[in-house]
Amino acid sequence: MMSIKTSDLSFKQRMRKNLNDSFMRQSIAAAQDLINEKRQQQFDELGDFEKWRELAADIRSHVLENLDFYLEEFVSNAEKAGATVRFARDAVEANAIAREIFCKKKATRAVKSKSMVTEEIGLNEALEEIGVQILETDLGEYLLQVDDKDKPSHIVIPALHKDRKRIRQVLADQLGYDGDDVPENMTKFVRGILRQAFLAADIAVTGCNFAVAATGTIALMTNEGNGRFVTTIPRTHIVFMGMERIVPSFKELDIMFSMLARSGVGARTSVYMSLITGPKASSDVDGPEELYIIIVDNGRSAVLASEFRDVLRCIRCGACMLECPAYRHVGGHAYGVLYPGPLGAALVPLLAGYKEYKDITKICSLCGACNDVCPVKIPLYETIYQHRRIIAEREKLTPFLEDAVFSVYGSIIGHSRLYRTATSMSHLGNMAPRIGPLKKWTKSREMPKIPKKRFRDWFADRENKKDEK
Repeated sequence: MMSIKTSDLSFKQRMRKNLNDSFMRQSIAAAQDLINEKRQQQFDELGDFEKWRELAADIRSHVLENLDFYLEEFVSNAEKAGATVRFARDAVEANAIAREIFCKKKATRAVKSKSMVTEEIGLNEALEEIGVQILETDLGEYLLQVDDKDKPSHIVIPALHKDRKRIRQVLADQLGYDGDDVPENMTKFVRGILRQAFLAADIAVTGCNFAVAATGTIALMTNEGNGRFVTTIPRTHIVFMGMERIVPSFKELDIMFSMLARSGVGARTSVYMSLITGPKASSDVDGPEELYIIIVDNGRSAVLASEFRDVLRCIRCGACMLECPAYRHVGGHAYGVLYPGPLGAALVPLLAGYKEYKDITKICSLCGACNDVCPVKIPLYETIYQHRRIIAEREKLTPFLEDAVFSVYGSIIGHSRLYRTATSMSHLGNMAPRIGPLKKWTKSREMPKIPKKRFRDWFADRENKKDEK
C-alpha cells in the first residue's frame, strides 16, 4: 500500500481543472516569485553557490555509494543511545510496525510533525483504521487536514495553493473562527487548538530530515516550533525515516542544513533545529521515555540499484517546483501525486511504476530550470527525458495513434524520396491547426506558416541564378 496517488481524476481532467483555477494559479505564481527572490538573495550572500552545490552533491553521492555502511553505523549508535530501530521493506510493513506500537501502548491520540514519508506510506489512514486520532501540527498540513483532507501542493509549503482569504474561510467553515484574515491572528487561533492536542497526545510522530550516522542522531528542521512540542511532551516518539536520509557526521549535516534552509524557504537557517539522540535520559527535564525509529525502504533499494540512483540525493527542499514554469501554471495538484513538480516526474515512476504514472512525465518542457537550482545537482530533466524513452521504447505504453504517427514520421524522414514528396506537400499543413488534432493546441498559440517553396528549392534556384550570371 503506497499513498503516492492523491487524485482519482484523469490526467486531462486534472489539467483542465487546474488550468481553469485562476485563484490557485495566482497564489502559486505570487509564492514562487517571493520565495525565489529570497532564495537568490540568500545564495548571493553565501557566495560560490556552484561550489556549495558540488560539495552537497558529493556528500549525498558518497552516502548513497556507501549506504549499507552508514545505515549500519547509524543503527548501532542509535541503539546504543537507547532507541529501538526497525526496518520496513514497504508501506505495509511500516504501518504494521506503527500500529503494533500504538496497540501495545493502548494509545488513541497522536500528534505529528510534518513528514513526507508518512504521507507516502499513508500512515494517517492506517492509524485511523484502528481508532487513532492523529493530528497534523504543521500549520499548513493542519489547514489541509481540517479542509476535508485537502492534499499538499508543495512538499515544503503544503498549502501553497491557498492565500489568507481562503485559509480564513477554511477556519471559519470548519472550526468556527470569526476573526479577520491577518496571519498572526489566524495562527494564534490554531495555536490554541494545537496546544491542547500536544498536552493530550499519547504518542508523537515525526519524520527525519537527516540522520547522523556517527552519533545515531535524528535531525529535524521546523519553522513553527511544533516539532519541539511534538518531540518533548508525549512519552513515546516514533520517527519515520527514508533509508537514504543519512549524513556521515555533524560536519556534513551543517552543510546540508544550510543548503536545505536556503533552497526550501529562502532563509539562512530554519527557526528550530532539533537534534534527538535516544530517548529521555535521567538528567533530562523533558523528552520521550521511548524512541522508535522506523527506517523505510518502500522502493528506494530498487532506485538505488538502477541507473537513476542520483534521484535519491534529493533533500526535499522543493526548489525545483518553485522554479518550474509548468508547475507555475498547473500547480501541485495537477500532478495527482504526493511529490509534484520535476521531483515527482523523476521519482514517482521509479517508486510506483511507469504504467500508472507515465503521464506526469509529460508535465515538463525539458527547459532545465530545475537542474540549475537543485542544491544537490540532481539531473532532473535528463531523468524525466529518459523516463519518456523507457515509456515509449521499453514499456510500450504510448498511445496507438502516437506510435503510428511517429512510425510514419520515421519512415518519411529516413527515406529521401518520401521526404522530398512530403516536404513538397507540407504547405498543405497550414490548414491542419483549424481542422485537425492541433485545433485546441493552437487556441493560445500561433503556428508558423509553412511556405509553398521549400528551402532546398529556393537555395537551388539561387545557385542556378548565380551560375547564369
